[in-house]
Amino acid sequence: MQRNPVSKLLLFGATGDLSQRMLLPSLYALHADKLLPDGLTITGSARSDYDDAGFRDFAKQALDKFLPDDRKDESAVGSFLERLQFQPCDLSDSNSFQPLADKIGDISGGLAIYLSTAPSLFESAVEGLEKVGLTAGTVRIALEKPLGYDLASSIEINDTVARVFPEDRIFRIDHYLGKETVQNILALRFGNSFFEPVWNSSGIDNVQITIGETVGLEDRAGYYEGAGALRDMVANHMLQLVALIAMEPPARYDGTAIRDEKAKVFRSLRKITPDKVAQDTVTGQYEEGAVGGKVVKGYDEELGKDSDTETFVAIKAHVDNWRWQGVPFYLRTGKRMAKRRSEIAIQFKPVPHSMFSGRGGILQPNMLIIRLQPEEYIQMLVMAKEPGLDREGVKLREVPLTLNIDAAFAGSRRRIAYERLMLDLIDGDQTLFVRRDEVEAQWQWIDAIREGWTANGTKPKHYPAGSWGPSAAIALTERDGVTWQDD
Repeated sequence: MQRNPVSKLLLFGATGDLSQRMLLPSLYALHADKLLPDGLTITGSARSDYDDAGFRDFAKQALDKFLPDDRKDESAVGSFLERLQFQPCDLSDSNSFQPLADKIGDISGGLAIYLSTAPSLFESAVEGLEKVGLTAGTVRIALEKPLGYDLASSIEINDTVARVFPEDRIFRIDHYLGKETVQNILALRFGNSFFEPVWNSSGIDNVQITIGETVGLEDRAGYYEGAGALRDMVANHMLQLVALIAMEPPARYDGTAIRDEKAKVFRSLRKITPDKVAQDTVTGQYEEGAVGGKVVKGYDEELGKDSDTETFVAIKAHVDNWRWQGVPFYLRTGKRMAKRRSEIAIQFKPVPHSMFSGRGGILQPNMLIIRLQPEEYIQMLVMAKEPGLDREGVKLREVPLTLNIDAAFAGSRRRIAYERLMLDLIDGDQTLFVRRDEVEAQWQWIDAIREGWTANGTKPKHYPAGSWGPSAAIALTERDGVTWQDD
């Protein structure tokens, strides 16, 4: 990858929760490991009325709170804070931008802008930046999700940004793509010869992707009530995982080749029509239940009003191309689930003939499990013979072959997703960012599902908090003879 680092970084929303938890700690970690360009300045901006010293105090408190103890280094924190400065800016006020431009100064060495704010402010932000010359030349911009509510709003946002920034200077963020284990999907598939011959409909029976959260609304009630599980998780994280599993081998590891292949997957997703939506999708909403041994409220009670917003969705999807014809992709995500878990389970087809049949050997099809969180590992379930003299027949048992990422790379520092994404933004590498045609193809598929729900008058089925969702989600797979991977 050819690096083209900038000399200045502008963070909008610099006093928000994302900045405190992820952005500032990530930038500090890169600084402490001497990965940031020498002389890079970081300008924070928000409506907050900080000066430089006040913002540095704010940033230090965030680092004290959110950095792991083993990453805290007084000298490194001090030199990192010297990079920081602050300029208040109200994105809805065009007069706010000139003082910001004056604060940033000369951008001939390159500027990257990180826009972590409500999409409703994107247009005024872009217009204000353009007016004061902060979009000229090679300036690049990163957009934090959500990028739209549906296809129409996504197109509107993309058109607004594209009016000023060409596609090669737009970095759309899906933080899942920065996760180490997600990138390991590419290494697993395209760095090992033994998977490719069976990575298709001849060798794979089904693919299951689960993203389960044990939390409820927390502080996201306003956003979540308008979004629901389908827009919040399926429209970005889950479909990106589908693309990485289903994509054809790219010619090379770069932003164009990889994103070309992902876009082909999204265009190949079979549209779920209104007459199929009832059998291929399940929606749910959590009621009162127990999570982690504690009684928790139901969604309506947390929200404070009755709602038909789904907090759970399960989908049977298909990728209609040569490689994946006939292979179902089962997607499942929800809040207040039994466990916090993000994983991909790839169920291979059974052996065509069992020589152990009738001798006590019960064969299970092989399964590959890629766990993304809370642990990170890759596990292959294989059949092995139990020790013994076999006087009553050979006994086989399923055993795991596990690659524990932490253990295997114990000498390497683990990076959170935003460290990689921030560094790639600074360097100008778009590989792990989402291209416009990907976003819009995803929304086309999502919108068709929502239209089907509306046409059918679909209402979410209730499920108790602390479970794996409505019983209909079990039926979604079991009528195909498939069981969700819940171990």
